[in-house]
Parts: sequence; structure tokens; C-alpha cells
Amino acid sequence: MELLVIRHAVAEDQEEFAKTNQPDDLRPLTKAGIRRMQRAAKGLRRIAPRITVLATSPFTRATETADVVRDVLDSAPVVVLEELKPDAPFQALHEWLQHLDDGETVAIVGHEPHLSGFVSWLLTGKADPVVILKKGGVILLDAPRDGQAKIKWALTPAMLRKLR
Repeated sequence: MELLVIRHAVAEDQEEFAKTNQPDDLRPLTKAGIRRMQRAAKGLRRIAPRITVLATSPFTRATETADVVRDVLDSAPVVVLEELKPDAPFQALHEWLQHLDDGETVAIVGHEPHLSGFVSWLLTGKADPVVILKKGGVILLDAPRDGQAKIKWALTPAMLRKLR
């Protein structure tokens, strides 16, 4: 299985959004964040394998990022996963992935430090981060069911935008 790990794009400032008295999980992307993610997704379209499963955290900023990726890459419909919430155990996300076919290209959209911890856990068996994703950054992993994952490539949002 190939696993694209995507951190959500730039969202509204956390402290400013808190003043609205809405829960943080409703914090949306900024207009600039959406535009940058659209450009980054165009770069991703040039180098990423075709996404057959696209899953996202239920938080607004992640679902909006997944929608941009889906629209630009013309990928599979978005699936919302509780397993991609920032406090979800890595094992739960791993178990969800194990139910997918080996030949799938799965993209997951989520949050830091959850994603870097999950990637590190897949690579080393430990949650201590060996990678950190920038907002809108992407890592492609070869993630076999029966072995340790391997990084195929990792790109910052600026690199992706240059590829478009």
C-alpha cells in the first residue's frame, strides 16, 4: 500500500478563533491557506499516484484540505475518520488501514503532532517524531502490511507549489 500523509493547510489563528467561543474542531482554513493548498495539490497531481482512498479527520480545517485535494486530483470521495483526530491512538488508524487492499493508494489528512508521530511509529515502531510536517506538507510512504514503512519522498508545500 502507498500512503500519502497530508497535514491540513493553514487555518485561522487558534487564539483569534477561540474568541468566537466555537470549539477548535470547527476552525476553518484561511482563504490564503485554501489558495496555497490548491496550488500545492496541483504539484501533488504531477507526482503522486492516483488516490483510491481519501480519508480525513473530522475537524473542519482537515476536511476542507481533503476537499481541495479531492477536487484538484479528481480522487475518490472523502471518508471522515475518527481515527485521524489529533488524540486518536496510532493503533486505531493502523487497524483501519489494515482493512484496505494492498494495492490501494491511501491519502490521509490530519494534524500535527499526530501525523508525524504516526509516520514515525510506522517507520521505527516508536512515536518519537523523526519527521515533522509543515501545514500542507506531504509524505509518501510505502506501507506494507507485514513490515516497516519506508519513505518514498517528503515535500514541503513550497516544493509542491513549484512542481505545479
